[in-house]
Amino acid sequence: MAVKEMYEKYLEEISEVSLFQGIERLDIEAMLNCLKPIIGHYKRSDYIVKGGDKYESIGIVLKGSATVSKENAAGNRSVMTLLKQGDIFGEIVAFSSVMTWPATVQAQEACEILFLPRGKIIGDCERMCSWHRIFIQNFLRIISERAILLNKKVEYLTVKGIRAKICAYLLDQSKKIGNKKIVLPLNRNELADFLNVSRPSMSREMGKLRDEGIIDFHLTEFEILDFQALKNSMSE
Repeated sequence: MAVKEMYEKYLEEISEVSLFQGIERLDIEAMLNCLKPIIGHYKRSDYIVKGGDKYESIGIVLKGSATVSKENAAGNRSVMTLLKQGDIFGEIVAFSSVMTWPATVQAQEACEILFLPRGKIIGDCERMCSWHRIFIQNFLRIISERAILLNKKVEYLTVKGIRAKICAYLLDQSKKIGNKKIVLPLNRNELADFLNVSRPSMSREMGKLRDEGIIDFHLTEFEILDFQALKNSMSE
């Protein structure tokens, strides 16, 4: 089947992915012909890749959402991030000697994933495609940005106390969007895993913050009512 026929319905989604920023649509079609990606379809809760599986491709979420998680030696699962449409996974190890996936990616809802072969990305382009330089620049930028996010994850892990972790996370989310009203990208279970705390304890602390008039919330919608009190709570 021709590339145009295989990927035409995905070109709109692909063109919006940061990895293809600055590349013309016609060049994206040529790129797909050169990279020869594979598209996978997954149902809710399906494993897209498991930690320890052979690493062969970089994934891009075309539709749906998925979680990236790891398990420690005791078998406790920790959610590292939530992937949404346009997000990329596997890019951190693309240029390393790692030959297995370092984390598990699981569909949170029905997903369509585009896999770019690792060898095609890190290998030489025999055709000297005009888009290759832009593609690599985008790739390096994304890796740098992801490293910054991972540093933020480490920050949360070093914050002492469940209350302080919640406050730090809410303040960061508010700062990110520039608004006191926040829609969290994670549900309660995922947020507890992300902050490395127990769900019941986290819910209790959130309830206390609401009772004290510092925040208000409903499901994943939060509003910061008292910024200073929220900041002060980080040191309690």
